[in-house]
This record gives sequence, structure tokens and C-alpha cells, in this order.
Amino acid sequence: MKWKLTARFLLSVLSIVIIVIFVNTAILIGLLTYRLSNDYDGVTADTEENFVRDFKKYIEISNGTPSVSEEGLQHLHQRNAWIQLLDVNGQVLGSHFAPDKAQSHYTPIDLIQVYKYKEFDADTTVYVGSKDDVSYLIGIKGSDSTRLIMHFSGSSVLQFIGKFGLFIVIADLLVATLVGWLFGRTLTKPLHAIIERIRHLKNHEHMPNKMPRGVYKPVFENLNEVSRELAAHEQERKRLEMMREEWISNVSHDMKTPLASIRGYAELLNDGKMTPGEQTEYAQIIEKQSLHMQDLLDDLNLTMRLRHQQLPLSLSEVNMVQFIREIVIDTLNTPQYEQADIEFNATKDVIKYYIDEHFMRRAVMNFLHNALLHNPSDVAVNVLVDDTSITISDNGKGISAEDLEHIFERYYRGTNTEQTHGTGLGTAIARDIIEAHGGTVIITSEEQQGTTVSIQLQEGEKE
Repeated sequence: MKWKLTARFLLSVLSIVIIVIFVNTAILIGLLTYRLSNDYDGVTADTEENFVRDFKKYIEISNGTPSVSEEGLQHLHQRNAWIQLLDVNGQVLGSHFAPDKAQSHYTPIDLIQVYKYKEFDADTTVYVGSKDDVSYLIGIKGSDSTRLIMHFSGSSVLQFIGKFGLFIVIADLLVATLVGWLFGRTLTKPLHAIIERIRHLKNHEHMPNKMPRGVYKPVFENLNEVSRELAAHEQERKRLEMMREEWISNVSHDMKTPLASIRGYAELLNDGKMTPGEQTEYAQIIEKQSLHMQDLLDDLNLTMRLRHQQLPLSLSEVNMVQFIREIVIDTLNTPQYEQADIEFNATKDVIKYYIDEHFMRRAVMNFLHNALLHNPSDVAVNVLVDDTSITISDNGKGISAEDLEHIFERYYRGTNTEQTHGTGLGTAIARDIIEAHGGTVIITSEEQQGTTVSIQLQEGEKE
């Protein structure tokens, strides 16, 4: 992916460079054409070539003998030039300011050689002119112009232009590739890092990245923030998954115990060697264990519905004073708790709330029965109903701080709990029922000082 991004960027840069090369070439050709046409059409009298051509007006021929006028000599002096006058055979008839090594006779080949190349010195350019039968050579020292002799054919020029153009194109492409690679690396490296970071998040890899500087810094800050949130959610998911597996393990364990008991007593019943009294006793045990399994399955189903907030509450207006009093009376009428010390008090005769009587009864009875079940038989329990809460307090042995921290966890049984029967879901279910009504449960306790359960319902649920 990283190289693909870099390649796309390089392709864009190279496309731009190729277009620029073509445009520059067209402009260059146009400028050269314009310049050549101007140079050809714009020759002025100030050029050395025109000076030599016009110099024949300063040459006078008398009886076949040429001479240079005084005005011509002045022009030669001003131009730092010299002149040689030749007849038709190339013999020098006269000269002015000519160098010592100048020849006295020129063949046609010598004239061509002198004209094409700087035969006298590197600083002198020689021009050729004529008047009637007299030819003349004018050499200008320190000339601003230089003569370039070129030998070429059309095919060689095209080959040269092709090779030169190819070299320019290759050089430009290499430079563009290098520049594009450098810029592409600068631009695509953070993009590659962003793509890799997203891939890590997809694979649940939540290690934070270093924060680069520049325009991409806010992007990486947000990605790291997302990574931290996802890591927290992942940790929470694992915790819930562990709790779910623990629920299944605990349910399986609780189911095995009554199943083993049922199976054992069923085998004894099938033996046929027991008295009618024993048969009745074993049948009662099987029935009891079956009911325990039914309670366990019901509690499991209820706790899952509460967990997913799928509990349908049937709310109705209830006088909480009378409702809680009936729960206390029903508890005292239970043979197991008929000797219990339970005191009931209320600040008013009528305190109304909208509740689901069935589920609220189960929640309150759970806390009340726990106060009796997990304490000595002489424990004193006080139940108080007022405008804001339902309070169940006892003077029993209390709950340790460690157990109190986990009191609402499903299947949790405290270390100082002597009674082990039950599903292990009661306290968690009771708390969830209260919260489903919009209320809260607060449990405070100290060892050997007793425990207090405070059930508080929202004002909106009160009439």
C-alpha cells in the first residue's frame, strides 16, 4: 500500500514534467524562430558586415590603381582595422595598417582560408569585399563578432536534435523521479502510517503510535484516542465474557448437585427393596431437588432478562406500608422463620408508589431473608418504611469489606457465609429489580456490627 501511494504520486509528478517539457520545447522553438527571423530582417548599418560592404565607396581607382580616401582611412583607424587591395589575380596592389605577416599574393584557396578561419590572430576577423575589378580584405581587431563554421546535413541535424532532446527528457525524468520520490516519501509516509494504524485497530491492536508533527498530528491524536476507547471497550467485553463463562460454570455446577441427588434416589426407588416410608422420603427429596432446579432456571432466565433490560413490569399504585407489612407477616408465618425477631415501623400509614408487586416482593424478601439466613438465630431485624426509602437493618455479624465489594455480583457467596443453598443470583436479581423500577440499593455493613440495606425509589415513581 505504501509503495502504491508513492507510485501514484510519482506518476502525477512525471505527467506534469512531461507536459512541461513539451510546452517548454514549443516555446523554445517559437523563440528561436522569432529570433532568427528578426536577426535576418534587422541587419543594421552598424554591423561589421555592412561596414565592409559599404567601404567600397572609400576606394578610388585611377588608371587601374586603387587607393583609399582619407575618410576611409579614418574609418579604418576608428575600427582598429586594416585593408589590403587585390587585383583579379590576387596580387596585393596596396595596403594600409596591414600586419607584417600579411601575404603579398592570395590564391583563391588562400582567400577562402583567410575568410573562414582566423589566420592572422585569434582577435582578428577578416571580411572580403570588391569594387569593379579590385577585391579587398579588411581585418578588424577586437571584433565583437565571431564567425562559426558548421558542416552538417539534414539527417545529422535531426539525429543531433533527437539525441539532445532524448538526453534532456531522460535528465528531466530522472530529476522529476528523484524530487517526486522525496516529496512522495514526505507526503505518503504519514498516509501509510494512518492506514497501518487503522489496520491495527481493525485487528484489535491498541498500542498507541508516536505523535508526528505537522498537519497530521490531530489525525494521530484522534486515532490514539479511538484506540484508547476501543481498548477500554475490549477490556470491558473480555470482563463480561469472563463473567458469562463464570455464570455458565456456576449454573452447571449448581445443576449437577440436584441432578446427582435425583439420579441417586431414582436408582434407589428402582431397586424395589425399600419400605413404603423410605419410598415416600426419597420421592420428597426428588421433588425438592426438582423444585430447586426449577428455581435455578427461573433465576437464570430472570437475571438474563434483567441484564438485557427486557423485564416487562406491570406497574400499579401500591401502599408501600401495607405492602412491606404483609411481607414481614408472611415471613414470620413461614415455619423456618416463625421464631425470628422482626420489628416493623412506618413513619406514615399511607406511602404510595407505582411498582410491580410480584417483582418488588421478591426483591424485598430477598434482602429480608438474607438478614435472617446468614446471621445467628437470635438476630434482631428492623424494617422501616418512610417517605424516601425502605430500610432493612440487623445487628448480626455483618459483612467484610471484601465481600461487601462483590455483594451484587452474580453467583458470589461471601467467605463468612455458612448457608450455601440457593441459586447465588438472589442479591443481583433484587438489585436489578430495584433499578428496573428506577431506584437504587445501598448496602452498608461492619463486621460484628450488623448490616443495613436501604432501598430508595425515585420520586417519579411515588404517588
